[in-house]
Amino acid sequence: MRPQVNLSRPTASRMWLASLAAFLAILQSSLTDSFLSFIIAVTVALAAFFCEFIIYFRTEKSSMIKDGSAITSALVLTLMLPNHINPVYAAIGVVFAMIVVKYSFGGLGSNWLNPAIGGWLFIRFTWTPAYEQALGNAASAGNGTFDGVVTDFLNKTVFSAFGAELPDGYITLLNATGAGVVADRGVLALLVGTILLLSSQASRVWTSVVYLGAYGLLIRLFGALPAGGGFSAGDILSGFLSGGTLVTAFFLAPEPVTGPKSTQGALIAAFITAVFSFIFRYLGGELYGAFFAAALLNALVPIVRGIESRFLYARRRVAL
Repeated sequence: MRPQVNLSRPTASRMWLASLAAFLAILQSSLTDSFLSFIIAVTVALAAFFCEFIIYFRTEKSSMIKDGSAITSALVLTLMLPNHINPVYAAIGVVFAMIVVKYSFGGLGSNWLNPAIGGWLFIRFTWTPAYEQALGNAASAGNGTFDGVVTDFLNKTVFSAFGAELPDGYITLLNATGAGVVADRGVLALLVGTILLLSSQASRVWTSVVYLGAYGLLIRLFGALPAGGGFSAGDILSGFLSGGTLVTAFFLAPEPVTGPKSTQGALIAAFITAVFSFIFRYLGGELYGAFFAAALLNALVPIVRGIESRFLYARRRVAL
């Protein structure tokens, strides 16, 4: 038997749970942007479903529409987009993701690149000015007062008992209303969604743990250096709650189809993704470098699988 990663839930169940987790974050973001995030999500989801319907209509594979993979890819892609991006661009991006990235390689299970990552890369580089403008268009709603009030309350009632103090700014990260990708504007709901995924055993838990652990350690040790700070002075919490870190940790890195097949390979890949996430964001100055890191690992997975087959599976067969 091959030492592959096995998940207790079937594909359809995992996909719909992931869709629910993503939708919660989209809903939170929508509450502070006049439902622009929701409009993008609906547009992208309809476009993805239409693509699958056209491809599978009146074929023996038509039942695969119900597996929820298209909707999941659409909602995860929405999490990766600015909330002020033109919905038309988002829809074209998911069409590219479905037709070129997913189905040109044979459909779910055969694609080498995560469709959401493929759609994001297509939008990011095809409409770069529009993408960057969308990040700058959303005017901040001024969370400063709210953040200060809540932070002061928590410091006086909770943290004072432990001799600690919560700095300003973290409450804003949990309820961001300014420019950014949808995931960063719905962090609080996204955290709830990830708890749902983990408790339902719908994803590879240790992959997320290794990614966050390695990424957090790198941030703590070296994260402040590029800005002129000291060694071991990086802000881990800020790194986790911004830059699309949670999407990468719980949706992109643990994805079994476009990841290594063995547990050992998945954990190594998660560690490498964390290293490149740090390099791209903190050394390269790309706020959403975690998405590029996940894309890079997808590209390297065929090599990783070859190593697995040669050094892991072959040895298991010899042992048997």
